Amino acid sequence: MLSILIPVRNESESLRDIAEYFSKNLSNIIYEIIIINDFSDDDTLEKARTLFQDKKNFKVIDNKKKGLGGAINLGIKEAQGINLVIMMADRSDDIKDLINYNNLMNSGNYDAILGSRFLPESIISEYPFRKLVLNRLFNYFVGLIFFNKYNDYTNAFKIYKKEVLMEIRPLISESFNIFLEIPLKIISRKYRYKIVPINWIGRKKGSSKFKIKELGAKYLFTLIYCFIEKNLLNIKK
Repeated sequence: MLSILIPVRNESESLRDIAEYFSKNLSNIIYEIIIINDFSDDDTLEKARTLFQDKKNFKVIDNKKKGLGGAINLGIKEAQGINLVIMMADRSDDIKDLINYNNLMNSGNYDAILGSRFLPESIISEYPFRKLVLNRLFNYFVGLIFFNKYNDYTNAFKIYKKEVLMEIRPLISESFNIFLEIPLKIISRKYRYKIVPINWIGRKKGSSKFKIKELGAKYLFTLIYCFIEKNLLNIKK
């Protein structure tokens, strides 16, 4: 089974679209969708419980440790699937890429599939220019430090074996930086992974929760933490 984690904070107007998006496109896959409410201050939690209460493959849980990192950690623990993918509520990721992820995990000997929006075959649309520039600079910097050619560490949309995510715990990042921590640990610990092109389009509803000014220090902390861990692992060898 495939577990799809979708953290939500103040995403009330996106919930119905989420239900239709997956129900229409994943008819040939056995899956569960775990909606993790991350301390929304609108009616997201109540609406999600009402909307998904009769849908057997949807589960709504309420985060107990505020922050995206806490929501992802909780979702990982609750997931029942062999493979686990993280997607955001804005539906920016391509459902065809999700299907490809799942097929690759089921047919290949991989612990993770790391998608990249920045390969020649990728299609990316409506990405804010300032955010794009900062993204490219930071990801290039990460690649240099870790001697790796992967170029989209910070994007959430990747798929992993659940058992691998349990093995790389603890996941200590509190916010969006958890999406940097996970692939860095996958790469540093030499798990088997494949890099593939994926598509991305800017959100149509709601507003992004990603705040560049607020997250800079958190990303730097995660980068240093993972770098130290990587070197400690090398010393032990």
